[in-house]
Amino acid sequence: MAILDILAYPDPRLYQVAQPVKIVDARVTKLIVDMADTMYAAPGIGLAAIQINEPLQIITIDISEDKSQLLTFINPEIVRKEGQATNEEGCLSVPGIYDKVERAESVTVTALDHAGIHFTINASGLLAVCIQHEMDHLLGRVFVDYLSPLKRQRIKSKMKKRERLRA
Repeated sequence: MAILDILAYPDPRLYQVAQPVKIVDARVTKLIVDMADTMYAAPGIGLAAIQINEPLQIITIDISEDKSQLLTFINPEIVRKEGQATNEEGCLSVPGIYDKVERAESVTVTALDHAGIHFTINASGLLAVCIQHEMDHLLGRVFVDYLSPLKRQRIKSKMKKRERLRA
């Protein structure tokens, strides 16, 4: 169990495309545990491996109030999208920044779980938003990419200033 560093926007590593996991082995299992610990400590409700500089198609999500319903998605694929909804989103890689993003209202996703077993899940509401948000990370996208160029530039400037002040 380890709390890992989360990459901060506009780190170029956030724009890598994650690679499929070939086999769910002890290394992947440990990574999932570390990702969950990192996500809970942040605190957040979702984390993609790319955010901790591991370019693998792995996502952890837990939208429960008591943090007791951890979901792991390995090599996830959205096989159905339906409807549209606009929700306010934030991101552990863009701390303190929130804005509205339009996404599918519900999705069906296939993936492998933490043990490498294939599953399919139908998700709507917050879970659907979180899955789509985290899957964007696997494709090298950050939620601010959905915002206007002006908003993106302001966020980038704010994040760079924060980084300078921390150094």
